Amino acid sequence: MHDLSTLLREYDRARAYTDELWRDLTPDEVIWRPHENSSAIGWHLGHQAHVAHFMIRNLTAAEPSPDPELDAVMDSANPEKFRGALPTVDRLAAFREAVAGRVHARIGDIAAGRVGAPTQLSIVATHLLTTLINHEYQHDQWIGEVRADDLGHALPPDPESDRLSRIDGYLVCDPYT
Repeated sequence: MHDLSTLLREYDRARAYTDELWRDLTPDEVIWRPHENSSAIGWHLGHQAHVAHFMIRNLTAAEPSPDPELDAVMDSANPEKFRGALPTVDRLAAFREAVAGRVHARIGDIAAGRVGAPTQLSIVATHLLTTLINHEYQHDQWIGEVRADDLGHALPPDPESDRLSRIDGYLVCDPYT
């Protein structure tokens, strides 16, 4: 079994890398869409958090969304033209922080055995965190491409971790290394 606190640090590392990709951008750059059928960086930021909360609530504990109005906007199952307007940068940042707080709280409860079926949920949590980390990096790739290729900003260096490598151009966390 893997140490969930180690994977939580990898989750935080992935989120910190995402922040390096967007925090220095202007609000206009965050909401700019490269073309009509392409999502803005801001959508990817909200989507990363939306998926994290959706998975935590559906796989470990039912709880309400920290911002229910954003659920339909950030759901990739909704076609781009039906998602609605993006929230402000501040609201996106608050949503991301709230979801990360819930991920930490729930995984912390699992790691401490404060749940029913703690051993079973530890296995679920290991795979869940690995998926959340790799989903974060999946969208970071697109954010980075738009940041560098379309907006002309330099990319930050890749995060450093023995668990990270690049596969098919994407950063990937392997918890088994």
